Amino acid sequence: MLVTLLKSKLHRIAVTEACLDYIGSLTVDEDLMEGAGFFKNEKILCANVNNGNRFETYIIPGPRGSRVCCLNGAAAHKGKKGDKLIVMAFGQMTAEEASVHEPKVIYCDEA
Repeated sequence: MLVTLLKSKLHRIAVTEACLDYIGSLTVDEDLMEGAGFFKNEKILCANVNNGNRFETYIIPGPRGSRVCCLNGAAAHKGKKGDKLIVMAFGQMTAEEASVHEPKVIYCDEA
């Protein structure tokens, strides 16, 4: 049997922009993606701390060091600049793997 656990998380990343005229996704600074262990085009669940919206999309890399977090396409309706997001990815594991698994978490702040 497989269980689904939190694999990666960006906690309280600030939205830097919203771009409605885009095919979809969430653009995030590639440094932050790598730090949290996200893969390009990985399915993610986002929770907007400011308004309670939750939505699924996929993550794409933005310029390194830019600290970009851009809501693209339909996701642009789920938040606005300055909102804080919790961005999560999950993985399926055996019970044995799950018993020792620790998710990668990056805590974001203004710095």
